Amino acid sequence: MPDFAIERGCPGVVCGIDEAGRGPLAGPVVAAAVIIDRRRFRGALRHELDDSKALSREVREACYEALLACVRTGVVGIGVGAASAREVDRINILRASLVAMGRAVAALGIAPDLALVDGNVAPTLPCPVKTVVKGDALSLSIAAASVVAKVTRDRIMHGLAGRYPGYGWETNVGYSTPEHGAALRKLGVTPHHRRSFEPVRLVVSAPDDLFALLQDEAFAAPGAAALG
Repeated sequence: MPDFAIERGCPGVVCGIDEAGRGPLAGPVVAAAVIIDRRRFRGALRHELDDSKALSREVREACYEALLACVRTGVVGIGVGAASAREVDRINILRASLVAMGRAVAALGIAPDLALVDGNVAPTLPCPVKTVVKGDALSLSIAAASVVAKVTRDRIMHGLAGRYPGYGWETNVGYSTPEHGAALRKLGVTPHHRRSFEPVRLVVSAPDDLFALLQDEAFAAPGAAALG
C-alpha cells in the first residue's frame, strides 16, 4: 500500500501527479495534481487509498468523493488538467500527457516546492520534479492523483456517451473493445476519436470493403485476365 515515505524525504510542499487515458482510442488524457496535508490526513481514506488500477470502481469512486470532502476542509488540494484528442493527434500521446500534467499543476492555485510524478518522464513544471516509477503504488499523493484523474476522465466519457451513443463509452470509457471496434466500423469516427491511433486511422483511411478493393486491383492489374 502507498504511504508518505517518499513525501517525508522531500522538503516543502509536495504534490503528487498522475494521468489517466493514455491508451484509449477516444477521449482526452486527464491529469491530476494533489497536495495532501500529511499531519491532518487521517481516517479510513488513508488506509483505503491506492493506485486507481488496484481499486474496484465502487472503492475508487468512494475515495474520490472522500478526497473532495478533504478539499472542502483544506486537508487536500486538487488541480485537474486535460489534453484533447485533437491535441493527442497533433503532438502525440506522451507529450499530451505531459501538457495535461502542467495544466493540472497550474490549476492547483498553490505553487508546490516539488512534484512527484508517476513514471519515468518528467513534465516541464515551474518547480523541481522527481519521477517515481510505479509511484501510484508507493506514494499516497500520487495514488490520490491517480484516483482523481481516473474518475474525472471516466465521468467525462460517461457524459460523451450520451452524445455519441453506440460506442459503449458508458462501460469501455473509450478503450478498445469489440463493441467499440464494431461501432467504429458501423458509425464512423467522432470528433473525440484519436485519429493517430492505428485502429481509428485504419477506419478513417480504409474503404468499407477492403477485400473488394483488393479484388478490383487484382483484376485491374496488367496480365490479371490471363491468371483467370
